[in-house]
Amino acid sequence: MTKSTKIFLSILIIAALGAVAFTLYQNNTVPQDATDNGATDAPAAEEEDVQPDNTSDVSDLIRLDEPQENAVITSPLTVRGEARGTWYFEATFPLVLVNWDGLIIAQGYAQAQDEWMTEDFVPFVGTLEFERPFPDGAQDFMKRGALILQKDNPSGLPEHDAALEVWIRFGE
Repeated sequence: MTKSTKIFLSILIIAALGAVAFTLYQNNTVPQDATDNGATDAPAAEEEDVQPDNTSDVSDLIRLDEPQENAVITSPLTVRGEARGTWYFEATFPLVLVNWDGLIIAQGYAQAQDEWMTEDFVPFVGTLEFERPFPDGAQDFMKRGALILQKDNPSGLPEHDAALEVWIRFGE
C-alpha cells in the first residue's frame, strides 16, 4: 500500500470511531450545562463512554491551544499548539475535520514552526478551509463535528498510531 492509501485508511478508521463516539455523546441524558461545570448525576465511567477524554492518553505528546474543546469555528480554521517531535514526520502531521456524521469535510497538515527532530515539544500551526457543513435551519446536532490531529505514522504500523480528537461546533 502507498503512504497516501495508508493515511486515507487511517483517517477513515478514525472518522468512523469519531462518528460512533459522537453518536454515543448525542444519546447522553446529562444536560449540557451540567457537564460544562463538572457537576453530573451520571457515573464517571458512563460519562467516559459517552465522550471520552481524548487528551488523557496523548497529553504528553500533543497540546492544542486553538481551537478549544466545543469552540465555535468558521472557515478558515487556524489550528495551533505544540507536539513532541515524535508526532511529526518531515515536520508535518495530518489534520482532519469531520462533521457530526463522521464525513470528512476538510483535511490538511499542521506544520512544525521549529526544529522537529527532537523529543521536546515543538510549536505547530495549520489551516483548514471548509464549506459550512449544514443547511439553513439545521438541527443543533448537525452543527457539531470533530477536529482530529493525527500522529504522522510513516511506518503504517498500528502500534504507532495516535490521535487527538477535539469536539467542535460549526458557526453560521
